Amino acid sequence: MKIAFKILSLCLLGMLVFSNPTFAQDPNPTGSNVRTEAEVADDDLPLDDIVEKRLVDDRMVLPYQPIREADVFWEKRIWRVIDIREKMNLPFAYPEKPFFTIVMEAAINGEIAAYNVNEYDKFENKLQPGEIASMGSNIDTVITFDPETYEEQVQIVRNDLNPEDVKQYRLKEVWFFDENTSTMQVRILGIAPLIDVKDDNGNYRFTKPMFWIYYPDCRELFARHKVFNPGNDGDLGTWEDLFERRFFSSYVYKESNVYNRRIQDYLQGVDILLEADKIKQEIFNYEHDLWSY
Repeated sequence: MKIAFKILSLCLLGMLVFSNPTFAQDPNPTGSNVRTEAEVADDDLPLDDIVEKRLVDDRMVLPYQPIREADVFWEKRIWRVIDIREKMNLPFAYPEKPFFTIVMEAAINGEIAAYNVNEYDKFENKLQPGEIASMGSNIDTVITFDPETYEEQVQIVRNDLNPEDVKQYRLKEVWFFDENTSTMQVRILGIAPLIDVKDDNGNYRFTKPMFWIYYPDCRELFARHKVFNPGNDGDLGTWEDLFERRFFSSYVYKESNVYNRRIQDYLQGVDILLEADKIKQEIFNYEHDLWSY
C-alpha cells in the first residue's frame, strides 16, 4: 500500500512540474537584458555595431566626497577657456553628437538649468527654456522678387545656431587644499559656451558667453553620453569622465582678484600667456611648499 502511494505521489508531482509554465526552460536564465541576434534582427533597423551597448546607460555617478568647511585651508577660484580647435579638444566638436548639442537639448528640455551671465559669473538668475531656445536661433528678413510680377517680397527666415560656430567654452573651477586628506583638489563649478558677436557686415567684434550651467547638477547627464575616443572606438568613456579626469587642454584667463578683472585687462600680447602659466605654477608651488623634505 505504501509503495503504491509513493508511485501515485511521484506521478502527480511529475504532472504538476511539466504542466506548470513557470517550470519551463527559461531562454534567458540570468534575467539580463542582453538581446539575442534573433531579437535584433526583428527590429526595423539593423544594429550598427557588433553588440548592443548599454553599459553607459546604466552607469552610476559617484557623489563627491563631502568637504568640511574647517578643512578648507586654502582656496582659489580660476576661470579657464577650452578651445575645441586644439587637437586634444577635438572630441568637443565630434559631428555625430557635439558637446554643445548635448547641452542645448538638455537645457531646452528642462533636464538641466541654465543661468544668465552676470559680472561675477554667479548662478543666480535661472533662464526659461524659451529664452535658451531663442539664443540658439535668430529671426532675419530676406527681400526677394517675384519672377513673374517683379514685386518685392519680404520673407522671414529663421537661422539656427550651428554647433560648429561654438569654438570655445569657459570653465569656472575652485582649487582648494583639503587638510583632512592633505591634498590639493579641484572642483568644476560651471561651464559656459562662447559665441562670436559680429556686426552687420560679418566682421568679428568680440566673444561672449551664452549662459552658464552648474556642472555638479549636470554630471548625471554627461555620464549618459559617450565621448569620442580617437584611439579606441570601444572605450566607454563619457563626458563626465572627461571632465573629472581633466582630459582637456585649456588656459587660464582669470583668477579671483580684488578688481575682478581678466588677465587681458591689464596685460597684452604674449604677456597674457606668461601670466596664465604663472598662475598655474603658483597653484602647484603652493601645495609643494607645504611639505618639507
